[in-house]
Amino acid sequence: MELEIFLDLPTAEIACLVREAGPKVCVFPINGTRRWFMLEHPQVAGQGNISQYLDITGKRHIELYQLFFEHGVDTLLTPVFGLDLLERGEEYVTAIGIEGLSRLASHPDFLEFYKTYDVQVRFYGDYRKFLQNTPNAHLLDLFDTVTRETHANKSCQLLFGVFAHDAAETIAELSINYYLEHKTYPDKHTLVELYYGGYVPSVNFFIGFDKFSAYDMPLIATGNEDLYFTVAPSPYLNVKQLRTILYDHLYARPEQETDYSAITAELWESIREFYRVNRNMVQGVGQKHPLAKFWYPLPQVKLSDCFRE
Repeated sequence: MELEIFLDLPTAEIACLVREAGPKVCVFPINGTRRWFMLEHPQVAGQGNISQYLDITGKRHIELYQLFFEHGVDTLLTPVFGLDLLERGEEYVTAIGIEGLSRLASHPDFLEFYKTYDVQVRFYGDYRKFLQNTPNAHLLDLFDTVTRETHANKSCQLLFGVFAHDAAETIAELSINYYLEHKTYPDKHTLVELYYGGYVPSVNFFIGFDKFSAYDMPLIATGNEDLYFTVAPSPYLNVKQLRTILYDHLYARPEQETDYSAITAELWESIREFYRVNRNMVQGVGQKHPLAKFWYPLPQVKLSDCFRE
């Protein structure tokens, strides 16, 4: 199927194609939210109203989750809070970070979305260790409540990563406790269930933003997941972008054995020229904006005629 045809298919038909290829697990950390908010809602941003910021960005998060689920992705992991956010200061953490986490588990808009789309919600990471015995410990009850109340939902899984930056000690503790109880060590399937609160298949694709890095998917990252990185902040992700990613994942990335004997001398020379032109190019290299100081990627690939359709 050609990309142009795929992009124009009805959403339900694309969802069927995605599901026919097997259950799909996507990791999508929604980053660059503040930048998107400042650019798209400058009047509101200028007022400094935290509640409006959370209302608008929360609505956008829900729209993005819907986009994935409507296109046949049945499991979405989205890291939402980590140690790096603590570096933004106590005011940011309390006003935006903690309140934002609370909304994921208790705001009517999110709860209605979970109900309408039959979404099972879970939280993963070391959040208990970081939140218990703190003024923010009330989040633990909220997380447990929404997990329990959505447990019967089966159509989609939405997992929020909270302090999921390093799972080594948690996995070690889970393994020891399991051994003490069962007198045998847990297999990978069991460890995944223990860590994520339910089984999650291996990740199929990761969609990041900004610098090329994939993270917060312990135990289910195999090295076979397809990695994608948007140039614009994550909240800008749209239907065409997601469909382009899904097409690439379904049809372009799967490798077929190359019959080198069928490649003509002329084609070999074209391939040689492509590599010669791009010999000094490196995907992932970028620069910092001279004034705004944010990093952005540089274009790196020059296509010769034989690589253009």
